[in-house]
Amino acid sequence: MMQGDIQVTVPLDSRTISPTMKGYFERCIDFHTYPAPGLLIGVFMVDYAVELLGAVPGEKLYAVSETNKCAPDPLQVILNCTSGNHRLRIIPIGKFAITVNRPSAEPFTDGIRVFVDPGKIDRYPVIKTWFTNDPSFSKKTMGQHLVDEIFFAGRDILSAEKVRVQVTPKQQWQSARCRVCGETVPEEMLEQGVCRGCGSMAYYERYGAAT
Repeated sequence: MMQGDIQVTVPLDSRTISPTMKGYFERCIDFHTYPAPGLLIGVFMVDYAVELLGAVPGEKLYAVSETNKCAPDPLQVILNCTSGNHRLRIIPIGKFAITVNRPSAEPFTDGIRVFVDPGKIDRYPVIKTWFTNDPSFSKKTMGQHLVDEIFFAGRDILSAEKVRVQVTPKQQWQSARCRVCGETVPEEMLEQGVCRGCGSMAYYERYGAAT
């Protein structure tokens, strides 16, 4: 398989990989389009979190990813938690960590947080070099070693903790029109009558109609 522009072999036929995990990896790699190291670690993280939570396949769960890099994809593929169905929150605080919890009508609910433990990656020098963004890491010469070490380590680089997760109740809202573009948005998302797409979060410039 290609990892970016580098050819790597993902050891999915290893006897240490269960048929269930093999399926997870295959589906996640297909979704992500290549076997990124963070994606592979993310599969181990999701499987570990679900096991510790005592959840069963197909159970409705909610998830948080503390990074927007790689980790959200296994949550989407394995748990069907997506931004679109409001079961996945991405809080980009730069930590390679996820939290999984069950739905609750209470203000807080119990969850399991799994993260890459800096104290544990010392035992895996290639993972540490990659994870800490060390300049000595070379994807070209170390990419295969990294994949092999990730599968050798498995959960051994992870730690988990029980957490209380704040439940965000569904909010009622009213629509309003932006005075610049005329499009409709939730009223509380207007900034002095202007939508964020025309204001603080503008990412495009109009230059004509598409026909």
